[in-house]
Amino acid sequence: MSQRVLSKKYALFLLTVFLFWLKTYFVYLTQFSLGVTDKMQQFLLFINPLSSALLFLGIAIIFKGRLQQWLLIFINFILSFWLFANVVYYRFFNDFITFSTMTQSTGNAGDLGGSILSLMSPFDFFFFTDTLILLLLVVLRVARPCMERWHVRAIFTVFVSAIMIFIVNLSLAETDRPELLSRTFDRNYIVKYLGAYNFAIYDTIQNARSNAQRAMADSSDINDIQNFAKSNFAAPNPDYYAKGKGMNVIYISLESLQSFIINYKMPDGTEVTPFLNKLTTGADNTTYFKNFFHQTGSGKTSDAEFMMENSLFPLSQGPVFQMKGTNAYQAAPAIMDQHGYETAAFHGNVKSFWNRDQMYRALGYERFFDAKYYDMSSENTKNYGMKDKSFLQETMPYLKNLKQPFYSKLILLSNHFPFGMDPEDTSFKPGDFGDKVVNNYVQSANYMDQAVEQFFKDLKEAGLFDKSIVILYGDHYGLSENHNDAMAKVLNKEQITPFDNAQLQRVPLFIHIPKVAGGTVPTYGGDVDVRPTLMSLLGINTKNYIQFGTDLFSKQHQQIVPFRNGDVITSKYSIVGGSVYDNATGKKVDRSFGKPYETQAKKMLDYSDKVIYGDLLRFYTPKGFVAPDVSKINYNTDQKIQPDTNDAGINAKNYGSDDK
Repeated sequence: MSQRVLSKKYALFLLTVFLFWLKTYFVYLTQFSLGVTDKMQQFLLFINPLSSALLFLGIAIIFKGRLQQWLLIFINFILSFWLFANVVYYRFFNDFITFSTMTQSTGNAGDLGGSILSLMSPFDFFFFTDTLILLLLVVLRVARPCMERWHVRAIFTVFVSAIMIFIVNLSLAETDRPELLSRTFDRNYIVKYLGAYNFAIYDTIQNARSNAQRAMADSSDINDIQNFAKSNFAAPNPDYYAKGKGMNVIYISLESLQSFIINYKMPDGTEVTPFLNKLTTGADNTTYFKNFFHQTGSGKTSDAEFMMENSLFPLSQGPVFQMKGTNAYQAAPAIMDQHGYETAAFHGNVKSFWNRDQMYRALGYERFFDAKYYDMSSENTKNYGMKDKSFLQETMPYLKNLKQPFYSKLILLSNHFPFGMDPEDTSFKPGDFGDKVVNNYVQSANYMDQAVEQFFKDLKEAGLFDKSIVILYGDHYGLSENHNDAMAKVLNKEQITPFDNAQLQRVPLFIHIPKVAGGTVPTYGGDVDVRPTLMSLLGINTKNYIQFGTDLFSKQHQQIVPFRNGDVITSKYSIVGGSVYDNATGKKVDRSFGKPYETQAKKMLDYSDKVIYGDLLRFYTPKGFVAPDVSKINYNTDQKIQPDTNDAGINAKNYGSDDK
């Protein structure tokens, strides 16, 4: 009976659609946290895989016989693999794969391998169960090929049905969430309402549109943006302006460090980050911003770098480092070059990772010390490259030999998913919160704290500490919403609410300013505010630059923090997922309280997008700025050059250069 049924003309196609639809819906429910809150959203989540199934699998019915069967299996496998890849990606990034991140990840596959494997589960074979069922049905000839070609009207019906179901789906989604596709909402929303496959189509179209924007842009597009940036400029605070004039600058990116871990104690009273905790009290002339938030998108660490040095927002889709590495920028390294600074970046991984070798040239870095300048032996590496202690120890001689004043950036890597350290690296024990990732997080965070403490000591011994502004910043979150159950135990809460998740996007920002008293300040800010803050400390006027952040020390600083998913946090209110919360109570308040902040945030994000997508800075040059000559910046060399550690060592301009 089953063989007779499956040999019918439409049977195998309908079975394939049904199995794929059912599987996709089950994956939505079990693998993603999409925030379904009412019956309409539940219905849309259930129905949205159907249009994609009909559209893509419908390609097979254009053909007949065995070819049709094998095409059904092949297309089903490709769709299943895409779903599986999104699940693995979501387990860490709490986000969905975009066209750009897929391209970038392919180039970095070798570096990502360990983390990807740790995200997989033995039960992941489920994603291909329907493919295996179909394969068995065809191979065992339970489903016999139908040699009669489908009628054109039947094929037409399948594709029209797919389109009509999508239109109904989109109409209902727009009713429940107006301007779903036109505003910069979280990708979670689009997948929840339209599905992962329709999102992939939407993302591909958006990517093509963004590439077209540059070709269509002209010099007039920068005018409104320029006026907006000038009108929102925050005058420097005279108590801080030029206090670091002529000093070195040292950025240290604290991988995945979130602010909840600062001053956090384990159940036995042990501090996880004792050294950083001391800095919050003002030790070493350090100011700590306790309400500082990361604003990264899918580019994570690279997005943080981009914002820190450009005061522009990352892209809503895809990492800007990968997508827009050839744009014209007016970044901090290039600005510092105009003021006689040597500029150098230090990273214990290969220079091509996240397209840094190209992007750093565009930003104006003269020097880039990547993996070939370090001992990358197995005992010195983990996850994405050098262990922090080894990296910082080996960086010091290079740093000492830079021509002063210098502008530098050091990227730490040890506190990266899946976290944890080798037994020989630390005696600090993992936590006991019922989640291996969260347990390991406290251990690797403690290791990083030890590494930074030693680095501060080394800076003092080298005579650099009192000549340098040192900026320590957490680059992005380390623990996604997938670990909320364990985080509730960490924070001693019954559960983690959407409001709590937003507050957990705080990351540490420490600024050491020689001879300036420090301490903890409550100012709200984000990544885009750091460059204006630094320039003010150095006494460099950037009023005529296109920037979307303001000086954190300024009395006119706007305490508004926009996020790429449409959320906004201010000193009074948090707008999260379309709801407005009072920061003091964590309770919802009327939506009208958040409207002015949402309007301002949307304008900032839209203007920033126009600058990047249109490559608009090529049409505008602030007075005194000279764009870096990318053709003269060369990070390639045929030999690994060890630094001279003597006090009279050679100038670091000799490192990594092919100049003879």
